[in-house]
Amino acid sequence: MPSSLLRQLSGYGLTTAHILYRLPDHPALLQSFVWQEYDLAPEFPELTGFLEFWRREIDGALHSVSIAHRGLIGPAECRIAAAEFALN
Repeated sequence: MPSSLLRQLSGYGLTTAHILYRLPDHPALLQSFVWQEYDLAPEFPELTGFLEFWRREIDGALHSVSIAHRGLIGPAECRIAAAEFALN
């Protein structure tokens, strides 16, 4: 898996998903779960994979998912140095 810096330079940003799901034994009650990972907007392949895993493996039925996404490194924030100077 690439480092977080390499992922950010590839366009990934920090994605937070607030997931509400129904408790298996008490479907009238909702439980909250927060998921956070580097992901690529607007497709969100990491989150989509996690939600597919949830539907397949976890008994709690999903109620809703709220997403917040922020690109941490933009093109203007990262540039190549034109010169390097050494002081002794």
